[in-house]
Amino acid sequence: MPNLPDVVLWSIPAFVLLTTVEIVSVRLHPDEDAAGYETKDAATSISMGLGSLFFDFLWKIPVVAVYTAVYELTPLRVPVLWWTIVLMLLAQDFFYYWSHRGHHVIRILWACHVVHHSSRKFNLSTALRQPWTSVTSWPFYLPLIACGVHPAALAFCSSANLVYQFWIHTERIDKLPRWYEFAFNTPSHHRVHHASQDGCLDRNFGGILIVWDRAFGTFVPETERCVFGLTKNIETYNPLKVATHEYLSIAKDLRAAASWSERAGRVLRGPGWSPEPAAEPAPERVA
Repeated sequence: MPNLPDVVLWSIPAFVLLTTVEIVSVRLHPDEDAAGYETKDAATSISMGLGSLFFDFLWKIPVVAVYTAVYELTPLRVPVLWWTIVLMLLAQDFFYYWSHRGHHVIRILWACHVVHHSSRKFNLSTALRQPWTSVTSWPFYLPLIACGVHPAALAFCSSANLVYQFWIHTERIDKLPRWYEFAFNTPSHHRVHHASQDGCLDRNFGGILIVWDRAFGTFVPETERCVFGLTKNIETYNPLKVATHEYLSIAKDLRAAASWSERAGRVLRGPGWSPEPAAEPAPERVA
């Protein structure tokens, strides 16, 4: 098994330090147009992050079992060298794009990911607002395991991707040099991703790189002040409700559905999908 560090655990002190610096920065130099911080909101985000560490550990048990079985079955092997790790990071970021995009356009997957978008603030504590049902992501990375990437190497790459995305959850950094904005995900690009305006929905899915969005037509630059949150915001700071509210909404819609096709649509179509209303019959003509 490759001996690779747990990037997330090693980064926790940096998360705490940078969040503290940002809070002090906001207090000393507030931006009236920025979303800023709110104590209850930040506490909810931190609670969601701590909870995700526990639930992710539980979900890893079946996921690692599946990955290990696939890895043992494939004859392919990718050695863990410095240059192959670079290639694996690139490949993992590519599949992360499709996983992230899928979690926005398939409602049952959105029920997991919506947690991360449920805050109306956009700061470093928002990066910690992670779901408790992240088991929905593992199928997207099966091709990497089938190609011979060791599950531990994939875990390292996924952790590195997650850690990179921490610092881009801020309003304190404006646009970076053009070459960096062109290739990499930045606070400017990610603000658009978290915005709730019509022109920003389902855009900028990249993790480390933004080139996937440019290649597949989902890139939108930041051109206006972003309004953060959901199109229909939830009025709660309760972590349990934040973690489960969309699943409960799906269950409610399934109970009210009139057909199996509608039930399938409520689960597998986009978050805002609803069936077309039945056309009213034309009035009978009187001779």
